[in-house]
Amino acid sequence: MKGDNQKDQYRINEQIRSREVRIVGEGIESRVVPLEIALRIAEGRDEDVVEISPTANPPVCRIIDYSKFLYQQKKKAKEQKAKQARIDVKEIRFGPQTDDHDYNFKLKHAKGFLQDGDKVKAYVFFRGRSILYKEQGETLLMRFAQDLDEFGSVSQMPILEGKRMTMFISPKKGAGKKPAPAPKPAKSEKEEDKQP
Repeated sequence: MKGDNQKDQYRINEQIRSREVRIVGEGIESRVVPLEIALRIAEGRDEDVVEISPTANPPVCRIIDYSKFLYQQKKKAKEQKAKQARIDVKEIRFGPQTDDHDYNFKLKHAKGFLQDGDKVKAYVFFRGRSILYKEQGETLLMRFAQDLDEFGSVSQMPILEGKRMTMFISPKKGAGKKPAPAPKPAKSEKEEDKQP
């Protein structure tokens, strides 16, 4: 189960190996006491002794209900995950002799991706003997980077890996936000009267 690995992460009550511990908690003065006294204090409050910092000398233990402690840890982890900026990598594939219409179509999509704050992985795929045109592939990718200069910057120059020549473009700081849509004007009384 998912929760089992989190339960095994902290030692509680008799699982704590140290003789002396520093206790903390709500309404408890932070002090160093023998483990037996910490267990008696926790038992009197109908709570558990949870070892939160085992590497400290002496280990730091919180007197708290263990299920409540696990809930708080899960909640903190969820908040941290929500705060993280998530960047997706969008791929755009070219052939070594991509014509202008296809190039412009892919360029338009790449601009949209960069404006949304996503990274773009542009690559040229060489089939069979088309590997002879690797200079054309590199020129194509450099032109692509130059056309996207105002939306993003090249984070990795074109590199040939097997039959693929790959380049990464990261969004610029100011280009990552789309403008908010303008509010629709309110209908006047005359327009409302005209409706059947």
